Amino acid sequence: MPTEAILAGLFVFAMRVIDMALDTLRMLFMMRGKKLYAGLIGAIQATVFILAVSQVLSGPLNFWTVLGYALGFGAGVMLGMVADERLAIGYSVFRIYSPTNGAALANALREAGHAATEFTAQGKDGAITMVTCIVERKQVPRVRNLLNQVDPTAFVTLEDSRPLQHGYFRR
Repeated sequence: MPTEAILAGLFVFAMRVIDMALDTLRMLFMMRGKKLYAGLIGAIQATVFILAVSQVLSGPLNFWTVLGYALGFGAGVMLGMVADERLAIGYSVFRIYSPTNGAALANALREAGHAATEFTAQGKDGAITMVTCIVERKQVPRVRNLLNQVDPTAFVTLEDSRPLQHGYFRR
């Protein structure tokens, strides 16, 4: 195995990890309406991509550069997802469904400084309370723990949100 070919593969792997991590973050910023960040990351990503692809396509086909390209792609996506979890930019919507503790859940959220909206709904087995609460993504673990303390049997869903206008957000 020629050392030069292996080093080229490692270079391509590193460039692809960076490229795909940036690509993942760029897409997340786009979905959250952060135009400037998405554009800046896109420019850097394009540069890194060209460096990786030019190494793969220069000269005869090299097993190590192709392998580095493929493995770097997967590793970069995972790294981008980890970075997104750590940065936790944006907002999430909790939807909490409880047949018995809806009011207690809503009150606990309010006491913790969050806005909570209660709805009476009809479930399979009768009336339930549905509570919605929009929080910064960084607050999701704390809110989840709070909900588990108040009603560990509540059915809880979580989704990303892009607030459009007005409303109450904890500052």
